[in-house]
Amino acid sequence: MARGTYFSEFEVGQAFVSGGRTVTEADVVNFAGISGDYNPLHIDQSFAETTPFKQRIAHGMLSASISTGLAQTLGIFEGTTIGLMAQTFAYKAPVFFGDTIRISLTVESVKASSKGGKGVVNFRSDILKQDDSVAVTGTWTVMFRDK
Repeated sequence: MARGTYFSEFEVGQAFVSGGRTVTEADVVNFAGISGDYNPLHIDQSFAETTPFKQRIAHGMLSASISTGLAQTLGIFEGTTIGLMAQTFAYKAPVFFGDTIRISLTVESVKASSKGGKGVVNFRSDILKQDDSVAVTGTWTVMFRDK
């Protein structure tokens, strides 16, 4: 039996907020290796000190990737998700090594499938830092099963 949330259980305005996760230097180094993105802004401290941020920053896509894992801890996707259909990201502020991020997903719209048994939920996604500032904002479009 699915433990997640079924399509018909979502309501516009509903919000879900995960716990936090601290972004580490190891996360950034590992992500650079996996992605092949060795931009000195992420991995070269001497270079980063010459930038407006004055320090290395995490990859934007690393923050987005971590947010998908944080979203899974909410339990709403477990066994009821048919598929992630689309995501958008707008990077608003840097995530530094040592920042703790969490995700907030707010239901913006729901649309039942004309074929029945499923529907699409559009979420506003905000990746928040420990001071509640928004690092990354965007949308998630997810198809869910219904009961």
